[in-house]
Amino acid sequence: MATTVGAQPTWYLFRNSGEARPRASLRTNVVTTVLSVWFTLGLFLDAYAHANFPQLESFFTPWHAVFYSGFAATAGWILWTVWTHVQQGRRGVAAVPAGYGMTMMALPVFAVSGGIDLVWHEVIGIETTTDIFFSPSHLGLIGSMVVILTSPLRAAWADPDLPARPSLRALLPSVLTLSFAASLVLLFLTYGNALLFSSRNVVAMFSSVTDNGPGTLATRIVLTNLVLLAPLLVIARRWHLPFGTATIAYTIAALISAVLMGFELLTLPVAIVVAGVLVDLLAVWLRPSADRRAAFWIFGAAAPLVTWAVYLGAASLAEGALPAVVEFWTGMPVIVALLGWTLAALMLPNAIIAGESTGSERAAATSG
Repeated sequence: MATTVGAQPTWYLFRNSGEARPRASLRTNVVTTVLSVWFTLGLFLDAYAHANFPQLESFFTPWHAVFYSGFAATAGWILWTVWTHVQQGRRGVAAVPAGYGMTMMALPVFAVSGGIDLVWHEVIGIETTTDIFFSPSHLGLIGSMVVILTSPLRAAWADPDLPARPSLRALLPSVLTLSFAASLVLLFLTYGNALLFSSRNVVAMFSSVTDNGPGTLATRIVLTNLVLLAPLLVIARRWHLPFGTATIAYTIAALISAVLMGFELLTLPVAIVVAGVLVDLLAVWLRPSADRRAAFWIFGAAAPLVTWAVYLGAASLAEGALPAVVEFWTGMPVIVALLGWTLAALMLPNAIIAGESTGSERAAATSG
């Protein structure tokens, strides 16, 4: 016999009652952001432990406790938010705030992946090297975690009351959660993270043409550039970038990189934070947005140019010498600028007239 809630069977709660999806309040998104940051910092702590204490061979650790308790708190808050709408008479997707639909699917995926991870570690063992980033259970955790983290972004995207030029304060939950989500991608691309090199490595690798050093560094710069640039273009496609967005995104990327290095060799992470400030100033000047396609494309090229010029300049200053092969250190910023321009063109092939900023996009966000 089915259990009941009130006079109705439990399964009745999953039938859509037909109302328009509710909007998540600013308070809801702020609390989700705070809990998600706890959730993510727990994973950062776990990454620090794996990087600096590889001899540990247990699933039951203090950092796993922080990580999974963060998930429990985040999941509990989101489920409670949905339940308050159920108590108002809504059912099914009509009880789920706009932007949180995909989250409701990601929560059980994370829980199942966590259970699989426990069994995996007990049967196969604890990964201690690059294989940690290829474990199927870990990929399930990180994929669902990114979806959970970006709930405030999807909620804001679907909110027609947000102006085209929101303040950083109004957009802060979206900026923070998207930046932390990008940092998780960078964490799982540790083998492609250019911020993990020392200044000496950077200068040395671009000073020779006889080994694989230049190709390795260039590939890492291309991958890291993609992770840094894409969130900025996503936000700029929906709103005018509030000042401080790039600084926040770059700082969080620098933080996870510093964590993985045990907070040593901080020259390049600090340089990336400085680059973030310069990219914010660039955004103020260019004003990239969906209705300013030329500015959007130019920003897509100029932001990487500035970022990686600062990166290579900081490495050279720290070592007191430029890389010996001129083509490498002069051409690398141009390469990432061209790739950034290409990404911007793919994301915004045609300008979107202000006010049209796409009912279809909002509908898509609402369904999520």
